[in-house]
Amino acid sequence: MKPLDRILETAKSAPRHIVLAEGEDPRIVEGAVQAVRAGVASITLVGRRTIVEERLAAVGAGAGEIRIEDPASSLLTPRLTAAYYALRKAKGINEAAADAAVRSPLVFAAMMVREGEADGTVGGAVATTADTVRAALQTIGRAPGVGLVSSFFLMMLCEAHHVKKGAFVFADCGLVVDPDAPGLADIAVMSARSFEALAGKPAKVAMLSFSTAGSAAHERVSKVVEATRLAHAAEPGLVIDGELQFDTAFVEAVSAAKAPQSALHGEANVFVFPNLDAANIGYKIAQRIGGATAIGPILQGLARPANDLSRGCNAADVFHMIAVTVVQAGNR
Repeated sequence: MKPLDRILETAKSAPRHIVLAEGEDPRIVEGAVQAVRAGVASITLVGRRTIVEERLAAVGAGAGEIRIEDPASSLLTPRLTAAYYALRKAKGINEAAADAAVRSPLVFAAMMVREGEADGTVGGAVATTADTVRAALQTIGRAPGVGLVSSFFLMMLCEAHHVKKGAFVFADCGLVVDPDAPGLADIAVMSARSFEALAGKPAKVAMLSFSTAGSAAHERVSKVVEATRLAHAAEPGLVIDGELQFDTAFVEAVSAAKAPQSALHGEANVFVFPNLDAANIGYKIAQRIGGATAIGPILQGLARPANDLSRGCNAADVFHMIAVTVVQAGNR
């Protein structure tokens, strides 16, 4: 079974309620209808009711097939506003500001998740990553014991031209700009857990660098080495190695030549990049030149699932992100 099919089947086995903040966008509506008809999730679309209804009618969605919540008239708005005010008043938010914030679709959707009205939320088709993540952090918040919220892309290599096929995680491609060694270790551990939850098999983590096993000396290399040590100390059972160049982590023959003592043997499935520059460039090259399917950025470390879409997404991307969010909710 292809990795993406496994995620869809897992979501279908235990569908959850997902709220989509950008319910007026045609791509969001089409992806939502796909998810409902595939049995992956029940969906709430947030937006101006008349516009959302027009979008649903345009794709042939029947009345009552998908729930609509318009923050301007929703019966939930007063309760979500009160909860948001209680949450943020220590930060200087007054009641009027809380009301205005909750009428923003991103905040409204995130508050639905916080208050148990939905199991997860997806945004970012229209809003920036910064706005999407800010809404999630300020409302849903971090999971207990988590110091750093990060992100990853689920990279699917399933085409005939892919020499190695399967699901892979690239992190952090969308959020943490330049993590220090402890931050990089946190990203590694969380990415391994995320991979195992979505792919259903053990993680093998490569801590990437321009150096392999001491081939270069630089403070940036030292950061990756220290992060590897910290991650292994935090999770002694985790299969992890670093610092490694990408080819050493991905190709068995190169691993045998460059790092014969590596625990990965060129079979890494989780790739932790040293900074956002490298990670973002790397996933886009894999997607646009390599033909990989890229799902994300998927957030990790939040108390409840909230995920971000690329503004260049299509309806299929929305559908797949809904399925991922359902699986995350089931594993929370």
